[in-house]
Amino acid sequence: MIRTGQQYKDSIRDGRRVWINGEIVKDVTLHPMFKPLVDIRARIYDMQHDPKTAPVMCYKDELGNSSAIGLKLPFTKEDWHAKRASTEAVLNDVGGIVTRVGDETIGEMWSLFDGQDVLNEVNPQFSENIRRHIDKAVREDPFHVSANTDPKGDRSKRPQDQDPDMLLHVVKETDAGIIVRGAKYETAAAYSNQAFTKPTIANWGNAELSDYAVGFVCDLGSPNLKFICRTGFSGRAPAADYPLSNKFDEVDTLVIFDNVLIPWENVLFYRHTKAATFIRSTLHRYSAFAFVQRNLKLADMMIGAALFNARQTGLDKQQAVQEKLAQLACYREGINAHLTAAIATAQKSPGGLMMPNQSLLYTGRVLACSQLHHMMHIARELCGGQICVTPDSASFAHPETGPWLEKFYTINDQWQADDRRKLLAFARDLLNSDYAGHRLTFQLFAQSPPFAHLASVYNNFDWDETLRVVHKSAGLSANVPGGAEAVRQAAE
Repeated sequence: MIRTGQQYKDSIRDGRRVWINGEIVKDVTLHPMFKPLVDIRARIYDMQHDPKTAPVMCYKDELGNSSAIGLKLPFTKEDWHAKRASTEAVLNDVGGIVTRVGDETIGEMWSLFDGQDVLNEVNPQFSENIRRHIDKAVREDPFHVSANTDPKGDRSKRPQDQDPDMLLHVVKETDAGIIVRGAKYETAAAYSNQAFTKPTIANWGNAELSDYAVGFVCDLGSPNLKFICRTGFSGRAPAADYPLSNKFDEVDTLVIFDNVLIPWENVLFYRHTKAATFIRSTLHRYSAFAFVQRNLKLADMMIGAALFNARQTGLDKQQAVQEKLAQLACYREGINAHLTAAIATAQKSPGGLMMPNQSLLYTGRVLACSQLHHMMHIARELCGGQICVTPDSASFAHPETGPWLEKFYTINDQWQADDRRKLLAFARDLLNSDYAGHRLTFQLFAQSPPFAHLASVYNNFDWDETLRVVHKSAGLSANVPGGAEAVRQAAE
């Protein structure tokens, strides 16, 4: 039921066509820019078998089989506490942040589970397909990722009025399934097993039926797929100088669908803009929780790096420094409060699942993402300018320059030069490096752009309660639109 790390590695040695830096990748599990994340994902699988970590990683199904907690459909608040603990265990074990490893993306399919009535309007078979695929994910434990964004082209035009491949679309129906063309950006696609592929935020035109309104589960070992990856950060500089870049870079991929066959049993909806609109509006109903939880861990890392730097130089006693540390703490606890409250006040979904309180979850995401760059700047300020001027590890090891660096970077008996260098290298990679800039942009756009974050808040906040309060306090008449109705509903 649960795979080992080696079984995962064997599963992605399937002859897929992967390019990076202009070269074809012979084995994605061994290439230096993919291997660190492949090894981390393999470790997550092995944690499910390790007696020390298996209790927090797995649960027993009704047949007594072990399955991954991250893939389990959530029916209770306890399920969400277990998921949160499982993700925390992973991040603590690997010593950093990884986002696209399955628990954050499988939740997107749960939103379709809630929308089975919408799918049934199109074809009852599609509703059956989503139930089967969710069950299959629990049983077979694949590395599941998500595909949203297309190249898009000229956004002032409809997809029908430009190169049709700018948005993924169906070009042909066959007895075996649909044939699709186009491209999708997918983080981790080059080293994962399957992707939930669905429409981007786009204008499908006025027609109810559209070849662009298609969603499916894609086997990433399928023929006619091509993976063109951005340059990775791993291996570009010594790991001693860039410890995060070399271990935690999740490589993003432009996946080319060059007339790829999607079997009918993998099609979740097709030629129905209502289904496409539904999935876009509810896509992060569950997955936003695991996404925001990563921001909480990032806040911990920023606070730790800043606090160590302040304490080792004795600046933590200054009020100005304490105030900036308090700002970081407020940011961290704000995220923590939203996640905790979202579980405590969880709501039943239309499909009978337990979903985190939607207003609290989405407002927590806005807080985490919109304030991240401010918090990174505060952490930079607290770490000081040495994170951008400190020489590399090779200079510390050199027989001629090493003694000088030992002299100037040793602070006291507790903080010798090597530990000081390691801390500054960590802070630089966390806050100042190419990798740090990439993570900042990724956190801002990974689930959706900022305007969509705010749209989710607008669509899930309880506006009626605010109207009721003002209607009563201001003594408004019963014929004020919305007010009287809100009062009546509150009374009931």
